[in-house]
Amino acid sequence: MAWWKAWIEQEGVAVKGSPHFNPDPDAETLYKAMKGIGTNEQAVTDVLTRRSNAQRQQIAKSFKAQFGKDLTETLKSELSGKFERLIVALMYLPYRYEAKELHDAMKGLGTKEGVIIEILASRTKNQLREIMKAYEEDYGSSLEEDIQADTSGYLERILVCLLQGSRDDVSGFVDPGLALQDAQDLYAAGEKIRGTDEMKFITILCTRSATHLMRVFEEYEKIANKSIEDSIKSETQGSLEEAMLTVVKCTRNLHSYFAERLYYAMKTFSLLSPSFQCFTASFSNPGGRDQPRPPPSSILPGQFQEAAHRQPQHPPSLTKGLV
Repeated sequence: MAWWKAWIEQEGVAVKGSPHFNPDPDAETLYKAMKGIGTNEQAVTDVLTRRSNAQRQQIAKSFKAQFGKDLTETLKSELSGKFERLIVALMYLPYRYEAKELHDAMKGLGTKEGVIIEILASRTKNQLREIMKAYEEDYGSSLEEDIQADTSGYLERILVCLLQGSRDDVSGFVDPGLALQDAQDLYAAGEKIRGTDEMKFITILCTRSATHLMRVFEEYEKIANKSIEDSIKSETQGSLEEAMLTVVKCTRNLHSYFAERLYYAMKTFSLLSPSFQCFTASFSNPGGRDQPRPPPSSILPGQFQEAAHRQPQHPPSLTKGLV
C-alpha cells in the first residue's frame, strides 16, 4: 500500500485507548507507583501504554491538578535509562516528538541521518508542515535551514526536496506518457551512462506522486531489466542511497516499511534507538492529529512476518549505530 494511501485510509481511525476513560484514577495510580522509595515500573507501563496520546495528555493534567507536579518531569526523575526515554517519549504530542527527534539528530557532533531520512520520507505534506511548525516553536529556528546547515551535497538536496512535501496526490491520476518519460530519464541518468545524474533521481523521486512513481517503477523495470531499488544500490551509496531507497519503500508500501523497521529494531536490540522511539511515540496514538497514522495493528503480524522472512542484505538505518 502506497504511503499516501495508507494515511488516507486511516482517516478517522485511531488507537482508542480505554473506552471508559477517567484520567483521575490513572493519575492516582501513577502517583502511588512513584511515591516513596523505588518505582513500580509495571504500573507505569500498564497505565501509559494502554492509553491513547490524547488520554495521556488528560492524565498529565489530572496529575498536575491533584498532586501539583508535572507528570513528565516526575517520570524523568523517577525512571532512568532506556525505559525512561521510552516512557517520556509517550508523553509528547506526536508532532512535537518528531520535531524533538529531528533536533536531537542534528545537535552536537555528528548527525543521525537515518532518523531525518525516515521522518521526512514517510510523512505527508500536512504532517511535515505541522512538524516544521512545532520545530520552529520549540527551537526558534527553521527546520529547513538547520538541515541545510547540518548536511551537504546530494543528501542535503534530497532532504530539502522531501521537506517540501511535493509528492502528495490523492487524485490517483497517472499520465502514462509522463511516467514512461520519467522511467527513460532515470535509466538515462544511471544505468545507461558512466556515472550518475543524482539530481535527476532526486527530482523524480521527490516531486512525483506515489501513484505516478508506482507506474514509473514498472516502466523502469521493463527498460532496465532490473528494479529501481537495484539501480539505486548500484548507482549511489551511503546516506543518499539510504534516502532514495526509503522513498521507494514508503512509496511501494508504507506499512511494510514500518514493519521492516520494527523487525530490525528488535533483531538488533535497537528498540530504544531514537528512530524506534519516534516510531513508538508517533504510532502509539494517532488521535489528536489532523491526519492520523496507521496503528501498529494495521501492519502486524502479516507484514511483520514478511519483513522477517525477507531479511535484506543491507538492514535499514536502525542497524547503523543509532542506539
